[in-house]
Amino acid sequence: MALTFYKFHGAGNDFIIIDDRNGEFKEQVKEPQSHIYQLCRRHFGIGADGLMLLRAADDADFEMLYFNRDGHPGTMCGNGGRCMVAFAESLGIIGEKTTFKASDGLHEASINHKGIDTWDISLKMNDVNTIKGHGREFALDTGSPHLVLFSENIPEKDVQAEGRDIRYSPTFAREGINVNFAEVLDKSTLRMRTYERGVENETLACGTGATAVALAAWAAGFQNENHEYRLLVPGGELRVSFCPPRGNNKSFTDIWLSGPAAKVFSGSIEI
Repeated sequence: MALTFYKFHGAGNDFIIIDDRNGEFKEQVKEPQSHIYQLCRRHFGIGADGLMLLRAADDADFEMLYFNRDGHPGTMCGNGGRCMVAFAESLGIIGEKTTFKASDGLHEASINHKGIDTWDISLKMNDVNTIKGHGREFALDTGSPHLVLFSENIPEKDVQAEGRDIRYSPTFAREGINVNFAEVLDKSTLRMRTYERGVENETLACGTGATAVALAAWAAGFQNENHEYRLLVPGGELRVSFCPPRGNNKSFTDIWLSGPAAKVFSGSIEI
């Protein structure tokens, strides 16, 4: 079977995307987990942090199905969602605004700027009702589960080793967790690096992780009047804005993840 694919990335967080509106991938790929794993292997396949299928949807413009690099179905992927919006726009499925279906429900998105195979896209994330922790360590779910650890000298950290130790510790081994190491540079700028479960390595960016770090920074007291942060990641820069908890409302609402998305190349591969 010849499979047509597209390679996109969001601040270095890269994905294989397949237009599966006709259901061909579902019908013809009998062992999707092993095939997805092989396609995502960097030295033996196309190489990516994950694979996504674009499917037709009755209650939205399209549906996004996300698979981790290990071939297992994944939870919400923020950068993946932004790349999928760029892909859908390139196919002519959507205009400047869209609503699509993901594993955690419906998401809105808008295209802020479009260049030649490049986009700047804002994606609305689900409300976050609970942040556990205090001081320098916080746990929360932003569509995927995240642990945020505030420290210093982030560029010097061995994220692969330290992240893996935490992810496979007795507390998190069974379900897994994404581990984010964050550093506060000023009240509106944060540096971060992420060890992602499913990839089982550091990625150059993580959208749900950037969202988690921004909300954790606010909860830790590093607040600014605009309720917006710049997140400096190894692959570039992301932006997160939100409405913080007020009065009787204990939730973070109107959360938007913004940043670049780019098409790298397309091709065909036999599987």
